[in-house]
Amino acid sequence: MNRADPDRLLLRRARRTLALQNAAAITLVLLIVGAVALIVVSHSGRRALERSLQRTAATEEDVTDPPIGSWIFRLDAAGRLQATPGAPAGFPDVAALRDPGGLSTKEIDGTTYLVETRRKGTMTVQVVGSLAASEAERRRLLVALGAAEVLGLGVSAAAGILLARRAIAPLGDALARQRRFVADAGHELRTPLAQLHTRVQLLDRDMRAGATAEDIGADVEHLLAGTRQLGDVVDDLLLSTQLPAVDSVGEEVDLAVLAAGVVTSMNDRASQLGVELVLEPDPDQPSLVRGRPTALRRVVTALVDNALSHTAAGGHVAIELRTDDGRVTMVVRDDGSGFDPADTQRIFDRFARGHDDRHRFGLGLALAREVVTGHGGTIEAASTPGQGAVFTIRLPSLG
Repeated sequence: MNRADPDRLLLRRARRTLALQNAAAITLVLLIVGAVALIVVSHSGRRALERSLQRTAATEEDVTDPPIGSWIFRLDAAGRLQATPGAPAGFPDVAALRDPGGLSTKEIDGTTYLVETRRKGTMTVQVVGSLAASEAERRRLLVALGAAEVLGLGVSAAAGILLARRAIAPLGDALARQRRFVADAGHELRTPLAQLHTRVQLLDRDMRAGATAEDIGADVEHLLAGTRQLGDVVDDLLLSTQLPAVDSVGEEVDLAVLAAGVVTSMNDRASQLGVELVLEPDPDQPSLVRGRPTALRRVVTALVDNALSHTAAGGHVAIELRTDDGRVTMVVRDDGSGFDPADTQRIFDRFARGHDDRHRFGLGLALAREVVTGHGGTIEAASTPGQGAVFTIRLPSLG
């Protein structure tokens, strides 16, 4: 089992759990809504029948023509009984006629009846109504709710799976970025740390041997260069963790100002190498784009650092800016050693090696492409061995 398998198992388990929770929540809501609907329908049917019985009992309805589903019984003072033809067996309720007590309930042969009994002068009136229609409606509603619940269960399961996938996707991305960061860190930090360790050991040996400041000056410079290289690697690693958010947020960035800051910060190194570093901004148009300043600054720094690293003393590195057709174009040009044209696409791959297997490109250029792409732009490289390299970035303009 490879390292990614535990992550996949974790994500699969999380998706399953979240999907079940979502489905259970939606199903519970459907059950509650169905129960409320059933209660409301049952209650409203009963209340409607109660009002009908009370209204009939209060009026002089003809016993031969009662409301549908109702039967009327009248008992006068002489004990004579008038009844609606076809009344169900068991009615009238003789006990209620003798002692009227308003509304009561009676069940006969599985059917529930409401019985309203009251006195009107010397007469006792009893109105009987069946809840059979209301119960039939409730049964139909129950069947419909059951079917809806089954359908809703399927829909809720599908919705739960969809919601779970969307909710877990950021976790998967985070785990992937974490794995990539750990792998990148181990890959990139191994060499500079080993070099620093070796140089410190050599410096310690020389100092124990009584070396003077002049004797160890070169070693100290190498040590400083190693720490700078290590810092660059750490910057690249940190930037790599921020890349997924590059295209989601941003602010107005003036590439001319940003590039000027990079030139200022790297002038000392260029002078030490004997290389002229210049900025040629667009004299007519502002170079405004939308993006993350730190990420874009790292791109320019990586390209300038790459150019300085491959340009001999007496060489030139130039940053050119121009704005036209809704795009800002930045060109980083040098007249250094260049690279094999066969490596034009390979150099933007993480930890790629050159066509001749001697040149290693690391993270810098790969991150540069990811940042530029995340900003909606493009980056291209061209070179002629021995005559230098040209890197061209194009980004959407705000101007």
